Amino acid sequence: MTHAPHTGKKTGSLAGHLLIATPVVQESCFERSVIFMCSHNQEGAMGVIVNYPVQDIGLNDVLEQLDIESAPSGIEFPIHFGGPVDAGRGFVVHSPDYASNDHLFKEGNIVVTASAAILHAVAEGKGPRQGILALGYAGWSPGQLEAEIEAGSWLVVPASAPLVFAPDNDTKWNLALASLGIDMGHLSSEVGHA
Repeated sequence: MTHAPHTGKKTGSLAGHLLIATPVVQESCFERSVIFMCSHNQEGAMGVIVNYPVQDIGLNDVLEQLDIESAPSGIEFPIHFGGPVDAGRGFVVHSPDYASNDHLFKEGNIVVTASAAILHAVAEGKGPRQGILALGYAGWSPGQLEAEIEAGSWLVVPASAPLVFAPDNDTKWNLALASLGIDMGHLSSEVGHA
């Protein structure tokens, strides 16, 4: 089964969309991943995985490492493996109720910020209502992502805040596929090779 990718705005940018790994992407750090695309242009593409939570690390652990006072009780953003590139760098995918000029991406109900200022705001109880702290990111050189989509590695769907921020990470991949009307049982490792 082949699906033409949704190409975003007039520019053809996939920023603001989700990449959904197909069974072609097996035995890699991207298997069954859902990636929120932050940028996509002639220089390449960048996104963060939004369905790979990191075990045994909490927000306060990250804040402590950065010498930021702990967040007030009850404030907790899930920590995710955002991708294999620059794992020491953090990105907060969050709701738009936190305003900053430091954002990498902002459209609709989803914002991506890479500044430590957002973590200070969270620690002070002034951060966004919803968020995911992603460590690392997924990156593609010019033309690489387009070639992977053509090869059937990724399906593309417009992002929605309910899907990005859904608390059950085990179902995000299936929910993302369902948003395209695809039943997981009908996908095979031959996606895109009809």
